[in-house]
Amino acid sequence: MEKKINLSIDKRPVRVAPGTTILDAAASIGIAIPTLCHIDLKGTCVKNNPASCRICVVEVEGRRNLAPSCATVCTEGMVVYTNSARVIRARKTIAELMLSDHPNDCLTCPKCSDCELQRLVMRFNIRQMPFQGGEQSARKKEITAAITRNMDKCILCRRCESVCNKVQSVGVLGAVRRGFDTTIAPTFDRMFKDTDCTYCGQCVAVCPTGALTERDNTDRLLDDLVDPNKIVIAQPAPAVRVALGEEFGMKPGSIVTGKLVTALKYLGFTKVFDTDFAADLTIMEEGAEILKRLKAHLAGDKNVKLPIMTSCCPAWVNFFEHNYPDLLDYPSSAKSPGQMFGAIAKTWWCEKRSIDPKKVVVVSIMPCLAKKYECERPEFTHDGLPDVDYSISTRELARLIKRANIRFPELPDSEFDTPMGESSGAGAIFGASGGVMEAALRTVYEVYTGKALPKLEFTQVRGFEGIKEATVDLAGFPLKVCVAHTLSNARILMDKLRKGELDYHVVEVMACPGGCIGGAGQPYHHGNIGILQARAAAVYREDEGKEIRMSHKNPDIIKLYEDYLGEPLSERSEELLHTHYFNKQIQ
Repeated sequence: MEKKINLSIDKRPVRVAPGTTILDAAASIGIAIPTLCHIDLKGTCVKNNPASCRICVVEVEGRRNLAPSCATVCTEGMVVYTNSARVIRARKTIAELMLSDHPNDCLTCPKCSDCELQRLVMRFNIRQMPFQGGEQSARKKEITAAITRNMDKCILCRRCESVCNKVQSVGVLGAVRRGFDTTIAPTFDRMFKDTDCTYCGQCVAVCPTGALTERDNTDRLLDDLVDPNKIVIAQPAPAVRVALGEEFGMKPGSIVTGKLVTALKYLGFTKVFDTDFAADLTIMEEGAEILKRLKAHLAGDKNVKLPIMTSCCPAWVNFFEHNYPDLLDYPSSAKSPGQMFGAIAKTWWCEKRSIDPKKVVVVSIMPCLAKKYECERPEFTHDGLPDVDYSISTRELARLIKRANIRFPELPDSEFDTPMGESSGAGAIFGASGGVMEAALRTVYEVYTGKALPKLEFTQVRGFEGIKEATVDLAGFPLKVCVAHTLSNARILMDKLRKGELDYHVVEVMACPGGCIGGAGQPYHHGNIGILQARAAAVYREDEGKEIRMSHKNPDIIKLYEDYLGEPLSERSEELLHTHYFNKQIQ
């Protein structure tokens, strides 16, 4: 039996496991010590505790200096005070010093009302600025396709650096210069566009202030919605409907699909279709590609590239283009569901209704910030028109709903428009890590074996473990599959592939913790793993509630192939639904 450590926190006895920090020990008895640089998304590899901000200091008997609770390990007999006058004064002074180098434009800051520094100012009752400093950063602002960076608002918590280097293994962000001129910036003080940045946006997801935010497209959308010459189509992703409710006080994991559709129609979208429909379409194309490579492998073709890797996540695509240009023929050539949707909307749907595609504006509503960059990739066009015009995040949609004075929790449920609103449960589970793999396996199994699946759920590929693997019996052939989330885990797999040591047939990669449910465009989770777990559970509930749970049985997908595409991997499918990749390695 593991020995426990006994200590006292605010005169209350506590027993914890060896190695527990004071911060976690206090939390175990309901004492919330304020933090800023610290974040720990338990169950994933998102963790940052450099003890650089000192907001979490506590008093420890026998210790002359105050101790950072996030980095101080509990010892036997330790006596801790989190609420002494000395501690209270010290925290306030630290926050005041931070404010001396921080702009006072809170009212117009994108993080206003959701800024962790702002909350601490209120908590510490700071009403004056006793210290006067100056703006830190030599570079005021940088706006990319996906991310806005304003380093005047950086408080040097280094969360973004930690998530970029440790969690995502991208290594773009770090401290540059020294002293008062120190700032967190891309390598060699470059611009984001000149680095290996994948635009995953996890730096935005963990930034406590307005230093890193998403590029906002809501004003552009409002202009399009009121333009009588434009037909504006919405396509919300599966992960959006299990997170949007959080922005309106609803419990994490609330499924708000029907209210989401109603809200979009109230906002003035001409049509509200569903990205889940395109997720089913993706499985048809990607599944056919899996079977094609697998059959070639079984026939003895030594040139076939296995494992085939999923290509739905644009941050993951950016990652392998920048870091593994010698392995570009391993990922599936299938476009992401969002881009497939746009391509079909501006061809098949427009042709059926004799609509000029130049009038159509396709707007993706995504949990992801890399989708903003993906929309601007020049190869995702057809006849000179982008497949998807632009993307907004879940947070952006929530802000727009609030601006429109829509009482979201009270909305009635509505159905998606047809014909691109019908989807299967397989399309719904795309939102969680392992969902693309599970959806593909449901179809690949039945198409390959010609038999019905005895059980639809492939629970082996679900959950928050960084790398998951399973073996599926395909009529006697052991199909080996692997699922990874976060790019640090993707790097592990790709390094093994480069060495010829990756023994799988199919691999799924999602860049964000937990998959799209943890996307950087979702409502901020503030390090609460329970929120991501609730969203994942909701995704699977959505699947279970569907009458159709396999992509190849979606009647609208069947009709699309009969009327227009012919069959998966046909010439027209290849033209509209597939892409190619580029060597983007930075020299």
